[in-house]
Amino acid sequence: MKRRSLSVRQISALMFSLSAFGLMTSATLSEESKFFVKPVVEKKVTELPSGPLHWRLENFPTLKQAQDAAGPTSLAAEVADKAWLFTLGSKGGSTAGGTKVAEIGPLPPISASEYLLRVNRAGGAPGTKSSVHTHPGSEVFYVLAGKLGQKTPHGVTYTEAGMTMIGHGPDTPMEVFNAGTTDLDELAIFVVDASRPFSSPASLD
Repeated sequence: MKRRSLSVRQISALMFSLSAFGLMTSATLSEESKFFVKPVVEKKVTELPSGPLHWRLENFPTLKQAQDAAGPTSLAAEVADKAWLFTLGSKGGSTAGGTKVAEIGPLPPISASEYLLRVNRAGGAPGTKSSVHTHPGSEVFYVLAGKLGQKTPHGVTYTEAGMTMIGHGPDTPMEVFNAGTTDLDELAIFVVDASRPFSSPASLD
């Protein structure tokens, strides 16, 4: 049988294809190895409920039911195939039609002329971490899957799937990271000063 040899043009085309595939694979791996942060829902308010504040997390049968039940300091969203209502208020409250998942607080105090309430979804592969940053307010966490770590000047704290964690007060430098051996998926819930940048670069040195 006569063996066909590749022409210079065919070899060049093959090398280009392999190179392009390698670049795409590298880009894909690079994306997968990053710590992601995606805004889910937010709103601005001029007043907060009085007294020590807690975030109450509840599930509803549908997103519309969660939206219909939302109060002045509530956020409704669909995350991980579930309808959620996140309500900032006093401890021990409940919303008709909802199933309580968690209550997180009390929150560090904050004072501003206008407040931003926001829920982010974040996470990544084992070993991934956020940049060091601050927020002009407080942040709490609810872990959907995996193990979360947070490093601040106060030390390192951890929490796992189905559990919660309270962050520190305004302008605390922090680094959030996947502390487990499986992918991290978590909700970060904020009340911050709406007149300031939501996130600012910082240092833990």
